Amino acid sequence: MYSLLSGLMFFSGLMVFVSSRKHMLLMLLSLEFVVISLYFFMFIYLSKLGFDYFFCMIYLTMSVCEGALGLAILVMMIRSHGNDFVLSFSSLW
Repeated sequence: MYSLLSGLMFFSGLMVFVSSRKHMLLMLLSLEFVVISLYFFMFIYLSKLGFDYFFCMIYLTMSVCEGALGLAILVMMIRSHGNDFVLSFSSLW
């Protein structure tokens, strides 16, 4: 039951990520939702098998670092361009 919920969370996060290509903040939030759903699935899988949760803590630490890096890039982009529209700037400049 919980693995089905985790799969539903994962695919809904991916659908939001694919459908919201205009704002960088919405893309970052949907990526964080996908990361949390993967963490939830990993936690359920490891608890069913009876393993230790040490890998979950490493994964959670790396996902926090990824979120902080994404927010830093967002702040840098807003300071340089003035908004968080992805389509308003070109990465080829």
